[in-house]
Amino acid sequence: MFNRLWSTLKGAWASVVLAVNAVGIFSGMIPVALVKLALPVGFIRRGADRLLNGLAEGWIAVNGWWMALVQRTRWDVTGLEGLRRKGWYLVSSNHQSWVDILVLQKVFHRKVPFLKFFLKRQLLFVPVMGLAWWALDFPFMRRRSGSRSQDLATARKACEKFRQIPTSVMNFLEGSRFSRAKHDQQQSPYRHLLKPKVGGLATALSAMGERFDALLDVTIVYPEGVPSFWDLLSGQVKRVVVRVRELKIPTDLLTGDYEGDPVFRARLQAWVQELWAEKDARIEEIVLQGQSAQA
Repeated sequence: MFNRLWSTLKGAWASVVLAVNAVGIFSGMIPVALVKLALPVGFIRRGADRLLNGLAEGWIAVNGWWMALVQRTRWDVTGLEGLRRKGWYLVSSNHQSWVDILVLQKVFHRKVPFLKFFLKRQLLFVPVMGLAWWALDFPFMRRRSGSRSQDLATARKACEKFRQIPTSVMNFLEGSRFSRAKHDQQQSPYRHLLKPKVGGLATALSAMGERFDALLDVTIVYPEGVPSFWDLLSGQVKRVVVRVRELKIPTDLLTGDYEGDPVFRARLQAWVQELWAEKDARIEEIVLQGQSAQA
């Protein structure tokens, strides 16, 4: 009973800190974004972008602070050596929970440029957060049938802005959080992953392929079970395993017509499927190691 009450109190406190942090930081972004919008001069835009990214990194730092206070999570992270804050990265990860986003932000904080996500257009209308994502130049995608060309134009426009300042572009290839029901419905050939959706990756490569220094292939595992967001807030995430691989993107995949060129599409799909098979094996190895340690 006491442990449950204590977890509830920690979760309530963390929720308040998270909300105040988001409203405070992201509200502060709006005047800067309006200046950038009203005065689209090169040096003003670059200065505004650096300030906006700095504010966003402050938000991540505060989140890391309350996460450390509410729980003593064991972080098992490898592969961060040699990453550069002034590089351009395409980042891909498996996706199991909303917790993944805060895990990625914590792991890469001040290791690589601030992560920019491709978001559903509906999220533009989320109070405060939607305006903050717009201020940070997150691309908002329609992601429906017939919108491919418009999404590509949106991505290219965003990536033109990303060229001005080091950026990490984040993409969840599964397109949705993993669940056993989704896995079975898809008849996924992987044990721990949904089938990868290559279209988003193809859009990023088409818009900005030659600018990326590398692909950061990220694998996230929660050995004690996939946590909910409340589990994170209330201090019930005991261990997080993160494996990062910095991979060179094959030169022949940096440019190409994914929709119109079946040969290019097959090459890109084969490369992603190979990455996905390796990731599935890596997850299985981590899971088995965890089971052996508990035995």
